[in-house]
Amino acid sequence: MDLITQVLSNNLPYFAWVGFYRVTSKSMLTVGPSKTSLTMVPCGTIKFENGVCGACATQEKTIIVPDVSDFPGYIACDSETKSEIVVPVFVSGKLVAVLDVDATTKNCFDAIDQRWLEKIVGFIKT
Repeated sequence: MDLITQVLSNNLPYFAWVGFYRVTSKSMLTVGPSKTSLTMVPCGTIKFENGVCGACATQEKTIIVPDVSDFPGYIACDSETKSEIVVPVFVSGKLVAVLDVDATTKNCFDAIDQRWLEKIVGFIKT
């Protein structure tokens, strides 16, 4: 996970924050490896019922948010974030984490980002 955050943040400058939230209990995510170009401090923990990361974990599917101000229950960690994509990470069919990527522009993420990020997190084995 650390390697993925480093590679993505170093090679895709429009990714303002890249990080993982690991599943640490039945309904809780805990921040894991991350890298940011923003001045934000990520949430330490997120309940499954909160925010985009929680929605992704609950629904077990990728969520693209073109404008975070339009997402009900959005958790604002940095006022610079304008759009977000969150991708579930499965190991042996079990949700183990979500990959959270923020951008400073609206409508930053699309189906191409989704396809490649889903492919990339598929390399995670533990």
